[in-house]
Amino acid sequence: MTSRDLILGEAELDDEENDDSFDEETGEVKERPNGTNGKFQDSSEEEESDDDEEAARAIREGFIVDEDEEEVEGRERRKHRKKRRRAEREREEEVLDEEDLDLIGENDPAFERRPPSEPKFKRLKRGHKEDRQRAASRGLDEMFSDDEEGADDQPEADRLGRFRPERRELPDEFDDFIEEDELTDDDEKARRQEEMEIARPRGQAYTGANAEASGYSEETLETMMAAFGNGEEYRWALDAEDDMEEHELEDQQQLELKDVFEHSQLAERFLTDDDNLIRWADEPERFQLARKPYKHVLLTDEQFKEEALWIANLMLPKKRLQSDLVEPFQKAIGKVLEFFITDEVEVPFVFQHRKDYLIHAAKIPSSPDPYNPDAPEYVVSAEKLLIQNDLWQVLDLDLKFRALIEKRNTLQRTYDKLNEESGVQDAIFETLLPKAETVEELQDIQDYLHFQHASHLKDIQAMNGSTTATQRRPGSQKAQWERVRNGKVYNMVRAYGISADAFAENALAESGRRRYDTEDPSERPDDMADSENMIDPPEFATGEKVLQMARKMFAEEICMSPKMKKVMRRAYYLTGLIECFRTEKGLRRIDEQHPYYEFKYLRNQQMSDIAQRPDMYLRMLKAEDEGLIEVKIKLENWERTKKSLVASLVSDNFSEIADAWNDERRKVLDLALGKLNLIMTKNVKEHLKSQCQDEIVSLCREEFSRKLDQAPFKPPGEMLGSAPRVLALSNGKGEREDAVCWAFLEDDGRVLENGKFDDLRRDDKSKEGFRELVERRRPDVIAVSGFTVFADDLKKDCMRLVEDNDLRGAEFDDPDTGQEISRKLDVVMVNDEVARLYFTSDRAAQEHPGLAPLTRYCIALAKYMINPMKEYASLGRDIVSISFHPSQQLVPQEKLIMQLETAMVDMVNLCGVDINEAVGDSYTANLLPYVCGLGPRKATSVLKAINANGGVVSTRDELVGDPEENKLPVVGPRVWNNCASFVYIEYDAQEPTSDYLDHTRVHPEDYELGRKMAADALELDEEDVKAEIDEAGPAAIVRKLIKDDAQDKVNDLVLEEYAEQLERNFNQRKRATLETIRAELQQPYEELRRNFALLSTDEIFTMLTGETRETLCNGMIVPINIRRVLRNEFKLEGVMDSGVTAYVEGNNLPIEQDENITAIYTQRQTVQAKIIKMDYENMTAELSLTEEDMARPYRKHFDHMRDEWDEEQEARDKESLRETSKATGRAQRVIKHPLFRNFNRTQTEEYLGSQARGDAVIRPSSNGPDHIAITWKVADNVYQHIDVLELDKENEFSVGRTLKIGGRYTYSDLDELIVNHIKAMARKVDEMTLHEKFQGGSRADTERWLTTYTEANPKRSTYAFCVDPKHPGYFFLCFKAGHHAQLQTWSVKVIPQAFELRGNAYPDMRALCNGFKLLFGNLQNGKRR
Repeated sequence: MTSRDLILGEAELDDEENDDSFDEETGEVKERPNGTNGKFQDSSEEEESDDDEEAARAIREGFIVDEDEEEVEGRERRKHRKKRRRAEREREEEVLDEEDLDLIGENDPAFERRPPSEPKFKRLKRGHKEDRQRAASRGLDEMFSDDEEGADDQPEADRLGRFRPERRELPDEFDDFIEEDELTDDDEKARRQEEMEIARPRGQAYTGANAEASGYSEETLETMMAAFGNGEEYRWALDAEDDMEEHELEDQQQLELKDVFEHSQLAERFLTDDDNLIRWADEPERFQLARKPYKHVLLTDEQFKEEALWIANLMLPKKRLQSDLVEPFQKAIGKVLEFFITDEVEVPFVFQHRKDYLIHAAKIPSSPDPYNPDAPEYVVSAEKLLIQNDLWQVLDLDLKFRALIEKRNTLQRTYDKLNEESGVQDAIFETLLPKAETVEELQDIQDYLHFQHASHLKDIQAMNGSTTATQRRPGSQKAQWERVRNGKVYNMVRAYGISADAFAENALAESGRRRYDTEDPSERPDDMADSENMIDPPEFATGEKVLQMARKMFAEEICMSPKMKKVMRRAYYLTGLIECFRTEKGLRRIDEQHPYYEFKYLRNQQMSDIAQRPDMYLRMLKAEDEGLIEVKIKLENWERTKKSLVASLVSDNFSEIADAWNDERRKVLDLALGKLNLIMTKNVKEHLKSQCQDEIVSLCREEFSRKLDQAPFKPPGEMLGSAPRVLALSNGKGEREDAVCWAFLEDDGRVLENGKFDDLRRDDKSKEGFRELVERRRPDVIAVSGFTVFADDLKKDCMRLVEDNDLRGAEFDDPDTGQEISRKLDVVMVNDEVARLYFTSDRAAQEHPGLAPLTRYCIALAKYMINPMKEYASLGRDIVSISFHPSQQLVPQEKLIMQLETAMVDMVNLCGVDINEAVGDSYTANLLPYVCGLGPRKATSVLKAINANGGVVSTRDELVGDPEENKLPVVGPRVWNNCASFVYIEYDAQEPTSDYLDHTRVHPEDYELGRKMAADALELDEEDVKAEIDEAGPAAIVRKLIKDDAQDKVNDLVLEEYAEQLERNFNQRKRATLETIRAELQQPYEELRRNFALLSTDEIFTMLTGETRETLCNGMIVPINIRRVLRNEFKLEGVMDSGVTAYVEGNNLPIEQDENITAIYTQRQTVQAKIIKMDYENMTAELSLTEEDMARPYRKHFDHMRDEWDEEQEARDKESLRETSKATGRAQRVIKHPLFRNFNRTQTEEYLGSQARGDAVIRPSSNGPDHIAITWKVADNVYQHIDVLELDKENEFSVGRTLKIGGRYTYSDLDELIVNHIKAMARKVDEMTLHEKFQGGSRADTERWLTTYTEANPKRSTYAFCVDPKHPGYFFLCFKAGHHAQLQTWSVKVIPQAFELRGNAYPDMRALCNGFKLLFGNLQNGKRR
């Protein structure tokens, strides 16, 4: 038997260790006994182990610990252990140990002394040592085992496996890695006997207090008891010992979630300690998360006023308000900040219940009307100052202002420390810090402070004990500036006649008026530099070195001047121009079909142009990261700007000396501007990047809001908001073998029936089944969708069946005639973006385990029509998988998620959530995290608390607890204030405690207003109102209004006067709130969303083909696969890669009609054709194959101005590429194979981007006519390009009869190569990615996971695989052999039918894992030798 055999056997044994045992006779599965094989365990250890295992299992199953239940169970366990210990101690006290018996036996001649036994302490010490050795001697096979979860909870014998012999040459953690020696029976017995001795409690060998056991008579024993006592006087010491042992045992055995689960798992389910703090804090969850970095920042009253003005000034340019509305706008911002910061209410609350503060209402006197004496004296003009999107922006800017204040406070503390410790006084700093309005300006001030006072800061840090962090090499740049500033050379810097700050002041001055003059010295610069006052040996021993260093020093002071940076930043933002220059790599990679060609030669783009095309700028930066272009920024009038700066620096004197000094000053300015341009270019590019990302996520938010702003599909005759009964059908990909799956859902989302139809176009049985199903179930609408253009054919088939069989929906009352009528069923093509994410998900498998994936897809389609908002909410973070903008992948995912969440919050709070429905329905519960004041953490605690209170909420007030009804608080008062009006309870007229206002958008703080309006509408006086309330409670008035069906009477109320009275008497602005109350009293929670949005032609085309009008349009040359060659009609019928049907008529063929078309074109042949006419509605296209049409390549039109495109550079590059092409002498090649595409490398990767893993493209090779290239998709954005050498070719254009890859693999044709090479490797990639050790993230993510795992499990080692994106076809094998070991990485190569690791081939993943263990073990063994 080889060591490899042992490895394989070991792996099989590891897999079996976690399985339950199997009874071969009965076939039943039996649980493993909870204990080690052959090891002694006393009862106390077994019970405690059971308790621990039960606790761990309970935590795993529920993942949520009920602390109250744990506390009760813990007390019971402690009480039980204490009672058991007391009983054991009493039994031990009744037994005499060996020393007592020997002492008594000295007086008894018949007594025989027992032979001395080995001391217990020695035996105990040896036992513990062996335990430590066994614990430390962990084999690599177990460390890198494929079954690591829960290994710490297994008994030691199960963990180590049945065979764990020692390998002496591999000590420490690498013991037992390969093979083990079995112990002999005698050794095993001796070891077990020793373990039993160690495990035995004291005195256990002498059980029973009787004379026979001790060898003495009863009289002798009584004498002993009289002499030594029964030990009761020492019971207090024993009790104290018990208590101490009990506390130690509790500390050892108390399990927490973090002891069982990894931190990442807890964070995923919001169960970390930080999550619990957020969950129980009485503050809106989103506020806690957003303000967490600035929780310690407290704003003063002055800073609060400054913030309001700061935010208003930032928002005003986009608002474009009239001048008379600027001041009200600023006040509105201040009021909103007060709501956010002081009242701690979220955006939906402010928008819904503080709407009056977002509107500026002005009374405009009206001219008297002699014909209408009762006309009002004035007209109220209302202007919206802030909309809901503006409130989210204010909230975001509030966080940015807090960051600004935090940085400002930090700088102020640093300066105060400088002043206190070193007496530093800096007028520039003191002037600029309070005026800084951006983080960039504060950063400039910080750089200035650290440059100007570096030595003092270093001294302060040294005094604070942080010298190690601030020590610099003597030759470092900052140290050099300090030496210059403190030496003679600085006299030369002063001789320039103007300071850097004064120069910046001159540059900032308007109209070119200088505020500071430049003074010229009496000596020339070179003469002054040679003087003794300037020369400072040994470093500056000559005048030339002095002058050179003085220039650098003055230039550095100019660069570090905050005011000078402000000058340059302003110039770049006002007159900056952005240009793109292609690199050598981009010259060849970016052709006219490449998406980056749009800006390959782009020039002179102003900032306003970039603001209009944020997506283009982000793609420019992406292309720069890929090394294809270089993005540069220059000033539009650089020479004029430089001339202006020179004028602000030089002196106005006319003399030879003045000219010499002005030349020196120009040299300094050139040095400074060179560095400033680099700094500004980088800063401006990053700032523009952030602004463009914000614009893209804002556009994504708008699109998501549009998708959310649609009510359920309205059944005929029903009110808007009513849910339909839906019959959903899909034919999947629409291939011939695919059946049509269907599902029927009730309006509450329940799946009542599902099934399949074979063919609704040709099969009569299927047609009849469809008719019978529709007539039996009577759906309100038929929903259709699919993955290809064949879904459109299914829709047409359904419409034909509805028309032929006159299939109608449920009857409803005609609003005009009052008669019952019915309408023919609508057949609707449904947006399937949610269904595509759902039908293959784990959630779908859990909710509908017995249904086919396509049936689950139909269920998701139907649910989308029933309630689109719930479907989007159910996606959670997967919402980013939906496309809202073509460039959304260019923005950070977290930034996108945050913006999309705000859109969901707006819509959920607009519609409200039925809190009792959320308790019983998981789909509705998905909406709770978006309710105002809540979040994912608080939503789970809300549901848990409601279930603890009985599972039903009767009133909104119950959410803060009701001691009389024994109702626990669900949320705190502050969170309740946020969420109360956005969760509602259905009104039940039969239930006396039901409050109608609890089913409305009215906040409980305004209930009294609603009741007052109801009383006024019913014209009840105070006595009537009091009588109603005394009889039926505060809700009686509104109940009476509803019972009398008198809601329309509230329209007669004059709310304007009532609002004025509230503002005058109570200082409350409630005009808009009163309008809301009036609307809610008439129709509670009225549906305010738009009608269900039907897909447009372009949306259907994109959904079914994946193309748009930009990606597939007239003039493009595309490949088509010929499906039919119609000889009689003399035309071709084919299909594009997108599924669009393609037709080539006879007049568009490059042959004459008398030629044999079948001899030239064959079925399944792929040809390149030019689109002449696209029909997006029917998803068909007319194409041409004529030489004339094909000779005109497609070029996308770009709308550039005259000076915005470098046509000369473009022409030179095209000529260069033509010359290169002529030099190679290669003709265009066409291969008759369905996978052939005449693509280059870039086009191939773009084409495969939307294809499945393992798909391939055969394309021409740049290596010559005897080569072809095959590109296949390894993973997302990972493509392997394989060079194939052709041998034995008939001619230059034919495919070789022998195809060789890398000199190792030989194939006879392309089909064999695709199946046995490409597909074989794709299967290996699938095997790798489906393995439990595979990590889907990057190498850095995998290494972080390994580090986290070993930190959580210090005694374990682990390994994982991940994709190597830089080397397609390779995977990283990352491993960490213990907590303190270094991370290591090996490469695994995928080859046909195997994996290759360090030159060894392994047929499958198990063999690869075992081979890795063997290689690593041998490597470690060799190191130790």
